[in-house]
Amino acid sequence: MESELWSAAKTKKCEKMLTSTVCRYEHFETDWYARWSRTFGLTVPPYPRLERKHWEFCAIAQALDERGALGAGKAGLGFACGREHLPAAFAARGCSILATDLEECGAAWTTQHANGRDDLFYPEIVGREAFDSLVKFQFADMRAIEGIEEAHYDFLWSSCAFEHLGSLSAGADFVVNAMRYLKPGGIAVHTTEYNVSSNDLTATEGQEVIYRRRDIEQLDRDLRLHRCGMEPVDYFAGVRPHDLDYDVPPYSGKDGKQHIKLLLHSFVATSILLIVRKAG
Repeated sequence: MESELWSAAKTKKCEKMLTSTVCRYEHFETDWYARWSRTFGLTVPPYPRLERKHWEFCAIAQALDERGALGAGKAGLGFACGREHLPAAFAARGCSILATDLEECGAAWTTQHANGRDDLFYPEIVGREAFDSLVKFQFADMRAIEGIEEAHYDFLWSSCAFEHLGSLSAGADFVVNAMRYLKPGGIAVHTTEYNVSSNDLTATEGQEVIYRRRDIEQLDRDLRLHRCGMEPVDYFAGVRPHDLDYDVPPYSGKDGKQHIKLLLHSFVATSILLIVRKAG
């Protein structure tokens, strides 16, 4: 299966611009996923892993790249960056970046939490001089953002973060509130947990919530009141074997099973990419 996935003969070219979308198997066969995977060093040659977290990083970067957000002179703002590769990759493209993370984290996030700028430096992606000149870091609480200049950034992003803010409404409020940090015409790209097995019951409160289609649609309506809007969402969750199978706790255990979908709080969930634009 892995050799089939990474076979050049079977790699599909991404003919259409990536829009807001649910993660599915076909994305792992695209040229854009292969390209960004190599950039981030996420592949284990000659194959990629079926990791939806890897998909999130690649999809965020591709969405921004396709919309001309990545380049010299562009300014980007990252929330809950942890130790992800995106700030380094964006700096390598000439962007000035403010990366943020929560000042204190729970024990479960210790290995992913960033304590400072050096936790985001990857020499295989960007040189030290360029990184130091283009990347800044500060602590920020997504529930009460302070000390960040408004209407200053060309783009912003978060990767599977706002579902951890305590409730569905708290996460949605963050997405709306974060738009004030963008310049007119700016773009925000987020990933979060998405419920593919129910549009009714879901995890609504706690350390990790799961958004339903109706929650995403309501978020778009809320954004419209702030002169912002979500790009069309492709809710198709896929019907390939890896789209239909799902992992169960303890997730990718000793057998090293990979997954795109997983059982979370009794619901089948995966990642969803949300692309939001601000009026020019």
